[in-house]
Amino acid sequence: MTMSSFKTAAIIVAAGRGTRAGAGSPKQWRPLAGLRVADWTVNTFKAHPQIDHIVMVIHPDDVDDAAGMNVDLAFGGATRDASVRAGLQALENQGVTHVLIHDVARAGIKPDTISAVIDSLQSGANGAAPALPVTDALWRGDNGQVSGTQDRTALFRAQTPQGFAFDAILAAHQSFDGTAADDVEIARAAGLDVAIVVGDEDNLKITTPDDFARLEKILRGRMDIRLGNGFDVHAFETGDHVTLCGVKIPHNRALKGHSDADVGMHAVTDAIYGALAQGDIGRHFPPSEAEWKDADSAIFLRHAVELATEMGFAISNIDCTLICEQPKIGPHAPAMTTRMSEIMTLDATRISIKATTSEKLGFTGREEGIAALASATLVKP
Repeated sequence: MTMSSFKTAAIIVAAGRGTRAGAGSPKQWRPLAGLRVADWTVNTFKAHPQIDHIVMVIHPDDVDDAAGMNVDLAFGGATRDASVRAGLQALENQGVTHVLIHDVARAGIKPDTISAVIDSLQSGANGAAPALPVTDALWRGDNGQVSGTQDRTALFRAQTPQGFAFDAILAAHQSFDGTAADDVEIARAAGLDVAIVVGDEDNLKITTPDDFARLEKILRGRMDIRLGNGFDVHAFETGDHVTLCGVKIPHNRALKGHSDADVGMHAVTDAIYGALAQGDIGRHFPPSEAEWKDADSAIFLRHAVELATEMGFAISNIDCTLICEQPKIGPHAPAMTTRMSEIMTLDATRISIKATTSEKLGFTGREEGIAALASATLVKP
């Protein structure tokens, strides 16, 4: 098989309830170093150039939590095995040749580990998985007492992602009867050889409450956090409505501009471009070009979001302030948040849209136009 014929998908297993992680929501949806556990995991796979497709297997109760992650979703089963099978079935007839199966709770996964598994598969292995050799002495215990020792020679601590030829692991899961600790066990039961690649100490699995603090320290030590600001102004002209943050609002004036003059969306778009050090809207969509005349500003915002993803960044939050005397923004803010969430495929709880006046001062105070100020925080694992 040539490299160009490889199509590698990732299955992120995220249907568990994580009861050992303590009280609260399932661990995959809890905050971790500015994002959620699942965000860290999925974003690393989304940014990897060798991952062509992602399926996230979730619990049916978690649909709202997974909204805006911009990956395919499948519903898991009562066991991990059943959840993985659901993910594999969702990938059937998609042209996938190889698949990496990863536990969502291993949010510290690094691109190099993903690459190592894929490289092993591309070298001809039917299966490959990261692991670390056991270095500590091993004891057996009984009633709180050491009852013996265990030879640690040739013992490894298994990690994920565990990668396989797609057809082979699908057949292995379909024929397996019982429960298994991981997909390597299922693969070996079907007679598949699995190569060991070098694992990573940071690729720990969140299991107990203490693991959150440990992984938070690791992630904060290596993540790239960017802050961008955007500012825009549009004057009023004759008209009967304004468009702000994607919502059409009746008004006795309109906003003047080359596109639809959505001053709020323009400020947010420039904030994202600024965080990426990629200029502003004018660089990417020059107003001198006729094709952008009266264009929907959602085109600009989507481009900024897609560029952030291509550069390996996730948008952590957006804050936009509209500055005007009229129209009143408060009644329309929820609809604006919803529309911006749709355009950006970003959870609405990460988007703040608010308004203020300039106390009758300046051009906004004289109701000559509207200004907007926005900030965007971007995070790269």
